[in-house]
Amino acid sequence: MSTVRGTALLGFKAFCASQGIDPASALAAVELPEDPLDARLSGAQFNALIDLCAQRSHNPLFGVQFGLRQGTQSLGTLLYAMRSSATVGEALNLLTRYFHILSDGALVQLERQAGNALLLYDVTDGTLISVRQTVELAMGIVSCLLRELLGHAWQPKALLLRHSAPANRLAYRALLGVAPRFDSPVNAWVFDESLLTTPLGTTDVRYRQLARQHIDELARVTLEELPSYLQKRLRNELAHGPVTLRDMAEYMMISPRTLQRYLQAQGSGFQELLDQTRRAMAARYLCDSSLSLTQVAGLLGYADLSAFSRAFTRWNGVSPQQWKQRTQHLPR
Repeated sequence: MSTVRGTALLGFKAFCASQGIDPASALAAVELPEDPLDARLSGAQFNALIDLCAQRSHNPLFGVQFGLRQGTQSLGTLLYAMRSSATVGEALNLLTRYFHILSDGALVQLERQAGNALLLYDVTDGTLISVRQTVELAMGIVSCLLRELLGHAWQPKALLLRHSAPANRLAYRALLGVAPRFDSPVNAWVFDESLLTTPLGTTDVRYRQLARQHIDELARVTLEELPSYLQKRLRNELAHGPVTLRDMAEYMMISPRTLQRYLQAQGSGFQELLDQTRRAMAARYLCDSSLSLTQVAGLLGYADLSAFSRAFTRWNGVSPQQWKQRTQHLPR
């Protein structure tokens, strides 16, 4: 089960009031405390809360608008460390490295492709089926972060969103300065790669050391957290092809036997985690996007569609096509 820091709800009550929602009632409906800021929330509760508020406010843009209203304040100490970085690229690398401090059920990555930089976001908690509102909230916050780091130089080329387009898709341009491309393979802000070299203001070196020391302490992965950490790495690597135990062991700079032994100590194993990760990703892709089955198979690291179909049928008792048809008739 994933968790989210309570600071993710900074400004929540005031924003709810502006949307005509009783925040206490919404929090109680998903069994969250009236004052959640100091708590560690489950990812399922947080996702359900944002979904519920979008429904109660009759505002399909609730998530992205809350993200824009909240801005970067929920990043906490991590934001201070980012501001003390030498360049925008260095700041974003810190975000990708330490984002799991804020939420261990999501992943942030920075990629470079043909002169473009892509800042990608994905929910990795496989228990959550529809994550549209949570994803858009995060992309709103990232928009505020990039604008804060780059100022007037922030000129996005595109916003990619995996989920399908809503009826009011043109409203996004007024909020974000760009109309999203829906049904994309990833969730990502796309901008000119040269912006990564933009220098940030000089900061006291001692302050920078203290900020990074603090987030390093928060970021230590314990043995109990190893299965969750490994699943995140698997999710990151699967789109590039099949992933083996040896691949993951080399990344972590330990032997395959040692990694397997650590996992067994936690009642798990590499193949089990690989299957769980693929199964969760398959459900997400089939539910929240219009990707073809062949595209989904590739994103999960399968050599061909037939191999994916056999695995999916083994997991769920029905074929991917049958499962997709069933979920299309379920209420969100």
